[in-house]
Amino acid sequence: MILKKNKVWGQGVSKIVSGILKFKKDVHSKKKELFEKLSQGQAPEALFITCSDSRIDPNLLVQTEPGELFIIRNAGNIVPPHSSQTGGVTASIEYAVAALQVKHIVICGHSCCGAMQGVMNPQAVSELPHVSQWLSFSNAALQVVKEKYPNDSDQEQLNHLIEQNVLLQTQHLVTHPQVAAKLATGKITLHAWYYDIGSGDVRAYDESLAKFVSVEEKYKDLAKAMIVEQDQCGSNHDC
Repeated sequence: MILKKNKVWGQGVSKIVSGILKFKKDVHSKKKELFEKLSQGQAPEALFITCSDSRIDPNLLVQTEPGELFIIRNAGNIVPPHSSQTGGVTASIEYAVAALQVKHIVICGHSCCGAMQGVMNPQAVSELPHVSQWLSFSNAALQVVKEKYPNDSDQEQLNHLIEQNVLLQTQHLVTHPQVAAKLATGKITLHAWYYDIGSGDVRAYDESLAKFVSVEEKYKDLAKAMIVEQDQCGSNHDC
């Protein structure tokens, strides 16, 4: 198939092409050593599973460099339960855990999620058969919301659904053999996050409290250690 140029095509791709040129000139050249190292292989610390939504930028959100995250993106940050059927998500999880030996898996949902709106209102995606079937992997989360929050407003239920979906997909993760094995031996840690696009806040699920809390609270010990390290860097001027 040959793409024909038109005004819409030109407008849509011009920013992308200019971005490539800028990357090559201003970014790649300044991080040449990093990219030369990455050309020899990758060793990411974490698998980051999030939504395809254009408003989500995992590397920007957690301030990581290329090579530090292995990323899976799809509508609704969904992880289908393990089965005999092979899919892209299943294969990517297997590769990240078994081959790359990631130490952490993050599932990150986000506010205003269109996929979860589709779960709440199936009629809205009724003419999108593949989308409808895909979103069915989140139906159990919707049932939890209906059971626990029957009197909440639609917006409140949507927010609950986004959180419950993250928890559900985390449960699905454990059905994958490689993940289950690493969890059993303490070689991997799962994280369930909720990112608020408007405020920039990220909340993490705390199992001991059975609710989502700020990342500062969830990882308070780590945060304290980072503050101490930053203070030491500031006093020594060598970081």
